[in-house]
Amino acid sequence: MRTRTPLVVIVCFALATLCAVLFAVSYGLDLGTPALGGSIGAAFAFLALGLALWAGLNDRAEPEYVEERAVGPTPRAEFEHFTDALMEQPVPRAKVLWSMLGLAFGTIGVATLFPLRSLLPSPGANPDALLSTTAWRRGKRLVDEKGLFVRADDIEVGNVLTAFPENYNRRMAEAATLVIRVDPGELQLPPARRDWAVDGIVAYSKLCTHAGCPVGLYADRSNQLLCPCHHSIFDVLRGAEPVEGPAPHALPQLPLAVDGEGFLTARGDFSGPVGAAWWRYP
Repeated sequence: MRTRTPLVVIVCFALATLCAVLFAVSYGLDLGTPALGGSIGAAFAFLALGLALWAGLNDRAEPEYVEERAVGPTPRAEFEHFTDALMEQPVPRAKVLWSMLGLAFGTIGVATLFPLRSLLPSPGANPDALLSTTAWRRGKRLVDEKGLFVRADDIEVGNVLTAFPENYNRRMAEAATLVIRVDPGELQLPPARRDWAVDGIVAYSKLCTHAGCPVGLYADRSNQLLCPCHHSIFDVLRGAEPVEGPAPHALPQLPLAVDGEGFLTARGDFSGPVGAAWWRYP
C-alpha cells in the first residue's frame, strides 16, 4: 500500500486540477450554481485528500533500531556510501508530487479569479439596467410552468399560477409572473392601469421588491400576496401595494390582453423594474 500511496496522491492532485478547470468552464458557459459549486468543491476536496495522504506518507515511522558502531570517526568509504545512499532517496518522486501540488494550487487559484469578471464594469452590467426590462413584449403569450399557453377562461376566481413569456428559458427568470383572478368589482388599480386587467385577471412580478425573493403565497380571502423570506405582504386589489413588511414598493404589474384564441398575452413589459429596489432607492 505504501508504494501505491504516492500515485494516489498524484491522482488526487490531478483530479483537483481537472475540477478547477471544470469550474472555469462552468463559469464561462454559465452552467449555473450547482455546476460551479460542485466543481470548485470537488477541487478543494481532492486537494485536501491528496495533502492528507501525503502527510500520512511522511508521518509513517520506521521501526526503531540501534546500529552498533565503533567509537571514532566514520571511515571514509562508509561516509561516501552513506552520501550516495542519501542522494538516491526518491527525489524524483518528490519532485513529481511537488509539481502536481503546485499545478493544483495554481489552477485552483486561477479558476477562482474567473468570477471577478462579474464585478468589472460593463454596459448594462448593473442590476438596475439588467432588471429595467424583461423578456415580456407586446403580443407574447403567457405559458405556465409546463410550457402550456394560459387560457383566460381556465383561471377561476381565487386561482393563482406562475407564468412566463412564450419560448421561456432559464435566463428569463426575472420575467416570472404571478397571474391571479379576483372579483373585477373589487379591483382598485391606479387610474392609468385600470385596463391592464382582463375580467379580474391581474399579473404581477413574482420578485419581491425588498430582496428579490419569490413571492409565492396567496391568501384568496384577503386578496394578499405574501413573500415567505421577510414576510412582506402585498394587496392584489390595489396594484400589489405593500401593506406590511420591509418591501418599499409595489410589485410591478404586467399589462394583459386576450388574443383571438382566448389565450392571455402581454401588452408590454412590467410597469417598472423588477426585483429588489435597494440599489435604486435609499
